[in-house]
Amino acid sequence: MKTAVRNRYKEQQPKQSESLFSQIDRFIRVDTSFENGLPVRFLPYVLYFTCLGLFYIGNNHYADKSERKIGQLQEQVEDLRANYTTLKAEYMYFSKQSEVAKRVEKLGLQESDTPPYKIATKKK
Repeated sequence: MKTAVRNRYKEQQPKQSESLFSQIDRFIRVDTSFENGLPVRFLPYVLYFTCLGLFYIGNNHYADKSERKIGQLQEQVEDLRANYTTLKAEYMYFSKQSEVAKRVEKLGLQESDTPPYKIATKKK
């Protein structure tokens, strides 16, 4: 009788790595903590960290909101500064003597050709 020849090389199966939660469960053993119900001794700590987490989240939202508002206000300030500069330049241009003379010419007023003179009075 002939015996079948077997291949002695065995493919090794790749090891499956444990997930993070299975590793945590192996060290902490959460299921044994809750066998007799919820451990009340941890309740103040859980509440403290829950409130702390909520405060942290709220503070982050408030900071983001404030940052957006600051950005909007900075844009408004830049727009107002540009408007101010433009209006100031226009005012400086229109307040020049030659520009004032051109504008009042339409009203029938003319520029004086004689320079102004000083009136002196005697003190008593």
